[in-house]
Amino acid sequence: MGVEGETVCVTGAAGFIGSWLVMRLLERGYIVKATVRDPDNLKKVQHLLDLPYAKTNLTLWKADLVDEGSFDDAIEECTGVFHVATPMDFESKDPENEVIKPTIEGMLNIMRSCLKAKTVRRLVFTSSAGTVNGEEHQQPEYDENCWTDIDFCRTKKMTGWMYFVSKTLAEKAAWEFAEQNNIDFISIIPTLVVGPFLMSSMPPSLITALSPITRCEAHYSILKQIQLVHLDDLCNAHIFLFEHPEAKGRYICSAYNATIMDVANLLRNKFPEYNVPTKFKDVDENLKAVSFSSKKLTDLGFSYKYTEEDMFIEAVASCREKGLLPFCNETQVNDESSMEMKKQEVDITSKKQAELKAVQTEANSAK
Repeated sequence: MGVEGETVCVTGAAGFIGSWLVMRLLERGYIVKATVRDPDNLKKVQHLLDLPYAKTNLTLWKADLVDEGSFDDAIEECTGVFHVATPMDFESKDPENEVIKPTIEGMLNIMRSCLKAKTVRRLVFTSSAGTVNGEEHQQPEYDENCWTDIDFCRTKKMTGWMYFVSKTLAEKAAWEFAEQNNIDFISIIPTLVVGPFLMSSMPPSLITALSPITRCEAHYSILKQIQLVHLDDLCNAHIFLFEHPEAKGRYICSAYNATIMDVANLLRNKFPEYNVPTKFKDVDENLKAVSFSSKKLTDLGFSYKYTEEDMFIEAVASCREKGLLPFCNETQVNDESSMEMKKQEVDITSKKQAELKAVQTEANSAK
């Protein structure tokens, strides 16, 4: 499964996960039809147009989750669809109508478009860890058989509750629709996604992941017992599951389990210039991490490439490069560990740029 020159569709292509997935698909030889809200808004899509192979193998299509039929043209003639797009507004004043309903309707609209196309071999849905462990008492370990308690989320209204509810209801609706209509459907369940990024704004998951640096306390509850995956590992897992002929069902994609204390310690050690807090309200220093098992995915043959340090060093490097985080506090600019951190970031950024340049050169020579 998966042949160079195949045409696939990626929804939500301008976003954090979508744009990186598009990049990896193009590098792998796929022709990509990418859906975005407004293809003419260069501020939102230029990073896609600048990708290696984009001029020859990428087209942008206007589509809206709540507009039934708007994905028909983009999905036509595609053998695969990666549904990444999702409303993600934690500050919504009307979450039922602005987040939950559009997520469910969008999922089903895309599945209807897949049926109309008659060419789609497999649909891969980017689900969320929020579909698995949203419940009052956390279990020591979660797997693909676990589902979020929607009533608990609606009652508790923790940060991001509407996102957890929307993704859970959308995935359940998708499984029912897939069974009724004989659609080859796979859901991949990423935990908190951390790493470098192509878009110009701060990805929502990094607002959470880097909250100990930015002091965004509303997100501390999400980090309290968190699981992590590198963006590149996640996108490679999407492609792996699309291409693997024996892939079936739900797959958790999670490389590390941590607590907010673990994250804070890592950030404090790697970025002393940010004075990351050492204590957090209502968090016991001996708090145990909650495990998300990726055994089903790794047993199929997938392997993770990146460490926890890679995730955060590369995420901060991207944020700094795009002016979304200050480089360091003036008072600590001469700190020896800060200077070493700068060197690491320069090395990482140079390496990433060299990789992209090499791919671009290969793309140009292939024309």
